[in-house]
Amino acid sequence: MIRSLRLKNLALVDDLLWELGPGFNILTGETGAGKSILIDGLNLLLGERADKTLIRTGEQACTVEADFAIEDKHLAREINSVLEEIGAEPCEDHTLLLKRTFTATGTNKQFANGSAVTLQGLKKLGDLLVDVHGPHDHQSLLLPQRQTAVLDAYGKLTPPLEAVQSAWDCLRQIRQKRESLQLDEATRAQKVDLLSFQVKEIEGAQLKPGDDETVERDYKIASNARQLIELAGTITGFLSESENSVLSQLAHVERSLAAWQKIDGSLEETAALNRSAIAQLQELAASVTERIESVDADSGTLNQLEERINLIQKLKKKYGPTLAEVITHGERAADGLASLQSSDETLAKLAAEEVAAQKAFDSAAQKLSAARKKAAAPLGEKIQKELRGLGFSKALFRIDVTPLTEAGRDGIDRIEFIFAPNVGEEPRPLRAIASSGEMARVMLAIKTTLAEVDEVPVLIFDEIDANVGGETATQVGKKLRGLGNSHQVLCITHLPQVSAQGQQHFAVAKSVRQNRSVTELTRLTDKERIKEIARMLGGQTTKSLALAESLLQQG
Repeated sequence: MIRSLRLKNLALVDDLLWELGPGFNILTGETGAGKSILIDGLNLLLGERADKTLIRTGEQACTVEADFAIEDKHLAREINSVLEEIGAEPCEDHTLLLKRTFTATGTNKQFANGSAVTLQGLKKLGDLLVDVHGPHDHQSLLLPQRQTAVLDAYGKLTPPLEAVQSAWDCLRQIRQKRESLQLDEATRAQKVDLLSFQVKEIEGAQLKPGDDETVERDYKIASNARQLIELAGTITGFLSESENSVLSQLAHVERSLAAWQKIDGSLEETAALNRSAIAQLQELAASVTERIESVDADSGTLNQLEERINLIQKLKKKYGPTLAEVITHGERAADGLASLQSSDETLAKLAAEEVAAQKAFDSAAQKLSAARKKAAAPLGEKIQKELRGLGFSKALFRIDVTPLTEAGRDGIDRIEFIFAPNVGEEPRPLRAIASSGEMARVMLAIKTTLAEVDEVPVLIFDEIDANVGGETATQVGKKLRGLGNSHQVLCITHLPQVSAQGQQHFAVAKSVRQNRSVTELTRLTDKERIKEIARMLGGQTTKSLALAESLLQQG
């Protein structure tokens, strides 16, 4: 449920905090007071496009934020899954925080639990949280796929649906494998030739990871062999081979230290330092000699290394750009070649698997279709019954289950909610209904029927009372209050009969502060509710106040 909604600098709103309650919430007020502004603000959090004309005159930015309590465990898992998908932090303590800011320059920023998200990410969360029925529709139930999901939920058809989806995934995988192998002879021969050439070229190079770095290092050494030999001679000459080499000088030092030590026995550690230096320099001289002996100054070796470098560079250019990618390409080419060379056998095997998979899908889809048809009739009848208590005394409502042109992951059925509000009218798909007043009451009937299986926790009804009055209005109010037992319901209404059924009643009013119009929101006390409902009845006369009190007592 929505715990709170805060709007800042939105149209006539300066800074407004709306703390809603559970169950059935009522919002009333004079026409033009700003009720629709509150819904506009919520729609912005649901991913609707932002219009910079909504920013309060004289301000540069508008902010809308909401605090949602996510109590249902299944919904919490879905919400956290979407949050992970869009790169946002998961919910903590059953709380989801949404925020959106947009500026006069067109900059938009959206946040979920403090993490920046895209507008599409915000919309994905909104689709799980709120259904708005009215002039600014956010109506998931108008989509055929959602209607299918509603019917499946009502009929508790999750197991057969999952069986169909699993069979479809298996069938699709087999088809994709078969289609990737199913080439005409000329194309296959060309592909075999190409892959054979690539495999031969890459395997013939006998590549190993790091070969390019090794051969380039060896080439650099070989091409500078003469200079390296000269440097090595200079080093060994200084260390050991010249008459006054470092090691010969250290030998003199060693003899002097030995003589000193005979006089002063505490000089052992100092003498050890010289012996260590001699040993290290001898090791250095030996290492330089060994290393230079491995340097090949032969021009033939240099040519071989140059050819190797050129070969590796050519392969990188064709299959790279890195050596690792060249090696991987060769492995993939070898796998593809092997697959093509054995494709006849593989295709025959896949064809048999496809036949079996198709049978499994058809069987599962037929079972699901039969279950849907069985559930469609009673669900349609229940919704029709609800509609007849909402002013559509002769309404027709049914759920059609017809074959799809092409089967899909959800089966072989197209589910369509069909509605005719009056006798003699042609029944039409629910999505084709133009009147928002009709649509809102149809949605109310559907929501009432599906309250136990509908997982969207917040339902908002705007203009639910269009063309409704008398006893029908009372029934509308009762159904909304009943719907509040399983959902948080917010209803914007002009009907006193509906208002009287609310568990929380908020009134919107427009005032003038510092020569500017401002929309204000008030949570009404019991006495204030009587006055507000009396106003809706036509004025705060003695009779209207008494009638308002009576309606509240009935509610």
